[in-house]
Amino acid sequence: MNAIWMPYRQMKTAAPPLAVAMTDGSRIFLKDGRVLIDGIASWWTAVHGYNHAHIEAALIHQAKTMPHIMLGGLLHEQAAKLATRLAALLPGDLNRVFFSESGSVAVEVAMKMAVQYWLNQGVRKRTKFIAFKGGYHGDTFATMAVCDPEEGMHSLFSGTLAEQFICELPRDGESEDALDRFLGDYAGEIAGIIVEPLVQGAGGMLFHDEQTLQRLRKLADKHDLLLIFDEIFTGFGRTGVMFASQAAEVVPDIMTIGKALSGGVLPLAATVASEKVFAAFWSDDPLHALMHGPTFMGNAMACAAANASLDLFETENRVLAANEIGKQMSQELGRCLSLPGVVDVRVRGAIGVVELEKIADLEGLRQRFVAEGVWIRPLRNVVYLTPALTIAENDLSRLTEAVEKVLKSGVA
Repeated sequence: MNAIWMPYRQMKTAAPPLAVAMTDGSRIFLKDGRVLIDGIASWWTAVHGYNHAHIEAALIHQAKTMPHIMLGGLLHEQAAKLATRLAALLPGDLNRVFFSESGSVAVEVAMKMAVQYWLNQGVRKRTKFIAFKGGYHGDTFATMAVCDPEEGMHSLFSGTLAEQFICELPRDGESEDALDRFLGDYAGEIAGIIVEPLVQGAGGMLFHDEQTLQRLRKLADKHDLLLIFDEIFTGFGRTGVMFASQAAEVVPDIMTIGKALSGGVLPLAATVASEKVFAAFWSDDPLHALMHGPTFMGNAMACAAANASLDLFETENRVLAANEIGKQMSQELGRCLSLPGVVDVRVRGAIGVVELEKIADLEGLRQRFVAEGVWIRPLRNVVYLTPALTIAENDLSRLTEAVEKVLKSGVA
């Protein structure tokens, strides 16, 4: 245990991580014999629950056939099949799928695509991005620069990151007019606009409506900017539709997907471009190619898991399940509104959020949830649930009851 460096933890003072023996469905089995109901699906990835038999079978078959082969000059069936299925599933003409291994890299690829889109057309000054307060897009250097600089996680790196434009989301006509004026002054420097559609995740589970996305599409078109939707968190049913962009009937120019793409089984992400964006790279000039290639991009086993995951979305109505989960959370988490320190309860699809005035001791609060037999990891000033879309009603009730009980005790 001394050799491993854990994420998001002060290793000197944090409690030791919990040793996991196995998983099944929505349960985490610890080596000490305790069993936890998982309320966050391993950072929102395990949409079908753990150890789903269909995905396991696909992985076993692929491991025997071909675990991995580089995509540099070679292609395998699972990647080709997955790209074709995603192109058919995603809205509009989002047809060109570039694979990577993580969400942060997928966002970096989207930013690189957007800048090179302009460079390939001889436009050299459009290198910056519009991003939004409350946003989170990853932990790598380029993605940190388009996160909310006041969010705290990356504030240590202030002054070392590329300077981007961090603005208010255009939630109403007044803020739309303000962003319009800003773009009128700076559009010549901007390659694109990047946003988490409908829900800003790690920045605080902040919600906005469909009209906000429609305003962004209108402004992007008016000022000739590329619009990037980061659906790494919101994609694959989490918000109550397959992709958040579909709820707003808005087609971005580039979309990033990940997390639940492989059913939460193996690292896999993708950056998907429209035909308009891809056309800027379709050239006889080798310098106009997208010069990016993660070593394990399109990993055969990860793609096999993703294809199996898409099978489950086709045969078992996960979007309906997400909305049923939302109905139950609305009713059960709603009881928390009367608790001291609670300022809001909000639900969208299979995302349930209890916002507090503050959380003084995050680690202490997390340990209280473990004591109640649930795995819930509050962030910033919110306690949230993003369970598997296959979670049983009684298990979901155990999660919501734990939230109410712990918050009622005043430990936050």
